[in-house]
Amino acid sequence: MLLLATALALPVALLLYFLWTFLLLLVRQARSPLRHMPGPPSTSFFMGNLKELHDQENTGLVARWASSYGAAFVYHGFMSGRRLMLLDPVAVNYVMSRGYEYPKPDFVRDSLASMAAGYEGLLTTDGEMHRKQRKILNQAFSAGQVKSFTPIFWEKAVRLRDIWLDITASPHAFLTPADPLVAREVHDKLEDVDPEPAACNSLSPSALTTSFVPNPFASFVPSKASPTFPLAAKARHVSIKCEDAESSTLPCRLDVLPWLARATLDVIGEAGFGYAFHSLDAAAERRENESELARAFAVIFSTARKFRAMTVLQVWFPVLRSFRRENAAMRHAMATMRKIGMQLIEQRREAILAENEKATCSPFEQSSVEERETTRGRDLLSVLIRSNVAEVPSQRMSLNEILCQISTFLAAGHETSSSSLTWMLYALACNPAVQAKLRAELRSLPVPPDPSSCSSSQSPLDDRFPAESRPMFFERIMQLPYLDAVVREGLRLYAPISTTMRVASADDIIPIAAPFVDRRGKTCENIRVRRGDIIGIPIQAINKCQEVWGADAEVFRPERWVQGRREGDCDGAHGAEDVCHHGRRAAVQGLWGNMMTFGGGNIVNGNRSCIGYRFALSEIKIFLYVLVRDLEFAVDPAVEIEKKVNVLTRPCVKSEPHRGNQMPLYIRRVPPDTDIEGTHR
Repeated sequence: MLLLATALALPVALLLYFLWTFLLLLVRQARSPLRHMPGPPSTSFFMGNLKELHDQENTGLVARWASSYGAAFVYHGFMSGRRLMLLDPVAVNYVMSRGYEYPKPDFVRDSLASMAAGYEGLLTTDGEMHRKQRKILNQAFSAGQVKSFTPIFWEKAVRLRDIWLDITASPHAFLTPADPLVAREVHDKLEDVDPEPAACNSLSPSALTTSFVPNPFASFVPSKASPTFPLAAKARHVSIKCEDAESSTLPCRLDVLPWLARATLDVIGEAGFGYAFHSLDAAAERRENESELARAFAVIFSTARKFRAMTVLQVWFPVLRSFRRENAAMRHAMATMRKIGMQLIEQRREAILAENEKATCSPFEQSSVEERETTRGRDLLSVLIRSNVAEVPSQRMSLNEILCQISTFLAAGHETSSSSLTWMLYALACNPAVQAKLRAELRSLPVPPDPSSCSSSQSPLDDRFPAESRPMFFERIMQLPYLDAVVREGLRLYAPISTTMRVASADDIIPIAAPFVDRRGKTCENIRVRRGDIIGIPIQAINKCQEVWGADAEVFRPERWVQGRREGDCDGAHGAEDVCHHGRRAAVQGLWGNMMTFGGGNIVNGNRSCIGYRFALSEIKIFLYVLVRDLEFAVDPAVEIEKKVNVLTRPCVKSEPHRGNQMPLYIRRVPPDTDIEGTHR
C-alpha cells in the first residue's frame, strides 16, 4: 500500500501543479488591468490570436487592428492570455528606453539560449551583467573599429560579385547552394532531383516555420528543399561561349538569398573572430563539406528551431523546462562549438599576453602597442580576451561568457545583414528607375585603378591599391547621399526583425501620446500594466505608420530621405538622423533614422538596441556599391514574393511554399559604358 502511494505521489503532485497554475492564470486574466482595453476578440482559447498574427506581414493585420482599436490595444496569446500591443510613439519610447524594467520574456530568452546564444550572451543577459558586457563590447563596434573592417566587407563583396558574374557568363548549369549552416541529415532525406521544378513532397523545415517560438537565426535552416550537393538548375536563356562572357548581358535567374547568407557569414567569421568559414568558396567550387563549426551550428539550429507542443506548454508551466533532453548529435555539436571556441580563445589569448609582456618589458615601444590595440586589437575576439585578463573585476568576462558571445555574434551577426541585403536587392529589382539612379551615383565614384585588371568592372582591393587611399575611398562610399537614402528606405520598409517582445518586471503606468476610450466607455490617459504582462512592439508596422511617413508609407521611395534633408525642416542636430517626413517629425525615438529597426535610441535604464548597427550599415553599403555597380537585378512579374516571419523576416515564393525561403531574381552584367537608362553609349 505504501509502495502504491509512493508511485502515485508524483503524478498527483504534477496534476495539482498544473491545475493550480491554470487556476492562477484564469484569476490573473480576470483581474488584469488590460481586460478593459480595446482589441480584437480571441479566435481560439489555446492559441488566442497567434494564428492570425503568423501571417500578419503579408496581411497587414496589425495596421488594421490599429485602425480599428487605436495605437494601443490588447490581443490574445497562449491560453487567451492578454498581451499589450503598442504603436503609440510615447508608449513605445517609454518601454524601449527601459530595457531592464521591460526585459525579454523568459520563453524568448530560453529560445535564444537554446540556439547557441547561451544564458550568458548579450542577447539573453539582463541587469548588471548585461550592462558590463555592453560596456566591454562597445569597443569592438565603435565607428573607428568598424572602419577597419571595410577591407573585409569589400573583399567578400567582390568575391560574391565575381561568382555571380561567372554564373551569368557560364555555359554550364549552375548550382543554388544550400544554406551554409544546415544540418546534413536534413539534406540526406531529400530526393536527388533537379530542384527546377521543386518536388512538392520535399518539404523544407523552413516552410513549416512558426512565429510562436522566436528564432532569430533563420538562415541556419534550409533556404530551399534541395540536396546538399544539388543538381544544376537549368538557365532559362541561351548559353554563351566563355570567350564572349565579357560582352554578354543576358539575364540569369538566381536565388540570391543563400549566396548572401554565405557572404555575410564569411564576413562575421573573419572580421569578428579571425575564423575562415570559406562558405562562399565552398559553394562556388561545389565542395560538399562545410567547415566543422558550420556543421555544428547546423545541428544546433536545426534542432532548436523545431516547433513542439512542449515548447508552448513551457511558457505557462515553467517546471516543464526541467525535462529537456539533448540527443547525441546535439551534445556532439555543442562540444565541437566549445572546442573550436576554446582554440580561438587560446590563440588570441597567447598573442595578447605576449603583447602585454612586450609592452611591460619595452616601455619605449608602448606607443606602437597602443596603436595596435586601437585597430586590430579591438576586433570582437580581442576585446573579449582582454576583458578576460583585465585586472578590474567589473571589466572582466568569464570564459563561459566569452564562449556565449562568440556563438551569439556568429549567428546574429550574419543573419540580419544577409536578410536586409536580400530585401534591398528585391526592392531595387522592383523599382528599376531607383536602381538605375543608384547605379549612376555609384559609378560616379570610380574604384581606384588596379594595374593588373583589364576591365573596369574587375577592381579588387589588393596590395596594389595604395593602403593610404583605402580609408578615403570607403568613407566616400559611406557618404554617397542616394546610397544612404536607399539603405534607410530599405531598412524602414523591410526591417529584419518585424516584432519584438517585452515583459513588465513590476507594476507600472505607461504614458501615451493621446487618450483612448476603453471598453467601459472610460477615457484613459495612460496604460496600467502588472508584473508579468507581455508587451508587443510591432517594429515593421511602426516603420510604415502613415501618420508619420505619409500616405505612401508602404511604397519604396528613397527620395523621402533626400527630400527631408533638402527642405531643411529639421533642426539638423543629428543630421540625417533627424529627417522629417511630409512636414512632420517622426515621434518614435529610434537608434537610427527615427526608426525602430535597430531598437530605441533614448536610453533611460538598459540599452537593448542593436550594438552592431554601424557594422551592419557599413557592410550593407559596401555590398550594394559592389553588386549594384556592375550587376542589374530584375524580378519575374509572375512570381509573388511573400514574407515569412520567424522573428527574422525572410522571403518565400507564394506559389512554392514547399521550397522554403528563397529570393529568385534575374541578374545580368551591366557593361561599364551603359548610361542611366540602360542603353549603350
